Amino acid sequence: MAKKKKKKLDWVWWVTIPIITITLVCVGYVWYTSFKVKESSFVRYPAFGIDMPVNFEIHGIDVSKHQGYIHWPSVKNMYVDNIKLGFVFIKATEGLGNIDKQFKFNWNNAGKAQLPRGAYHFFLATKSGKAQAKNFISTVTLKPGDLPPVLDIEQLYRVRPDKMRKEVKDWLQAVEEHYGVKPIIYTYVTFYTNYLKNDFDEYPLWVAHYLEKEKPRINRPWIIWQHNEAGRVNGIKTRVDFNVFNGDSVAFKELLMK
Repeated sequence: MAKKKKKKLDWVWWVTIPIITITLVCVGYVWYTSFKVKESSFVRYPAFGIDMPVNFEIHGIDVSKHQGYIHWPSVKNMYVDNIKLGFVFIKATEGLGNIDKQFKFNWNNAGKAQLPRGAYHFFLATKSGKAQAKNFISTVTLKPGDLPPVLDIEQLYRVRPDKMRKEVKDWLQAVEEHYGVKPIIYTYVTFYTNYLKNDFDEYPLWVAHYLEKEKPRINRPWIIWQHNEAGRVNGIKTRVDFNVFNGDSVAFKELLMK
């Protein structure tokens, strides 16, 4: 009787061990291939000077006076393998009375190059949100095909967080009322998480988070990811911020001003 039981156990082990082994190999292969896909989602593009996230369809940049003179036809015509630039955000205003000295040139010539363009305001938490909105509105005329207005908020400047949020809301409401579209908020992951979370989750988010290999680490939907600040583009002498749109061409078209 004991011998029969031993033979039965031997048979079970001979059947079970190969099944377990095959299962572990399959699981390991799936894990390995998925890991490899994630790791290879960024590919080095020497022409752009950075690793590019190739699993996104639409790439773009953002510029200001710090980029100096820009030759927009060269920006528009840069095409490397399967990647070209599909949009640009241009700094328009800052605070109460400051207008970026390159805005008019950049805005007009990006438009002539038929590159989808958007304008952003650099927000100073120490100043009135309504007054800052007037500065932006008096400077920027948006047309069908342009991107929605953007509020760039990055620092508290020693202002209480609740006061900053109040002024931000005033800017967003004034700008939305004027242009008839909900503005986009641009900020860093840590700033949003620490100071804006829950109060502004209904606004589209353009988030800056560098050195990430898949996506920005933030627990809310986002539409644009600024993934690098040191890219190279034909027609621009300085380093420039690189972004990707979180969607396909249909979703991007829906985002544009009507």
